[in-house]
Amino acid sequence: VSTQSTGYNQAPGGYNQAPGGYNQATGGYNQVRPGGYNQGYQQPGYQQPPPQQPDLGSIFSQVDKDRSGNISANELQKALSNGTWKPFNAETIRLMISMFDKDGNGTINFQEFGALWKYINDWQNTFKYYDRDNSGSIDQNELQTAISSFGFNLSHKFYRLVLRKFDRDGTKRISFDDFIQCIVIIQTL
Repeated sequence: VSTQSTGYNQAPGGYNQAPGGYNQATGGYNQVRPGGYNQGYQQPGYQQPPPQQPDLGSIFSQVDKDRSGNISANELQKALSNGTWKPFNAETIRLMISMFDKDGNGTINFQEFGALWKYINDWQNTFKYYDRDNSGSIDQNELQTAISSFGFNLSHKFYRLVLRKFDRDGTKRISFDDFIQCIVIIQTL
């Protein structure tokens, strides 16, 4: 899988606007809310502090259990959580390593890990945005909304097929790790 085709340098799915109606030009939320509440409370002169940046070196060291300076697929799988208390999908791990392993050694070094970390966090934010019922998984309607917003116009039959393919638990829902794999595969078609 070529990193160019997956667009990992862009927000997931080519999504260039932050979810929830955030308008960077005005520095706030501009969603129209029911009941005529079109403006959120903004304290005069208040600016939100910048988000805290994680210490990637420390995180990398915790994941690199064998202290090789590289993270293997097994190490990465044990370190990631999909929110279901089950191991992260091994196929999704292999897919992500192939996308970010620039030197082709089958592992992720620290520099590659920084890009992978951003990619996973971007997808996590996207997943949370489309998980409208906050269930920790995506149902068919949420999946259809997400994929449609990425510019794909697919049939209901296709969405049912995708749901069957990526629903490992038989719940008619897709967990976070399977969502990543699903969207990356659809983008590369």
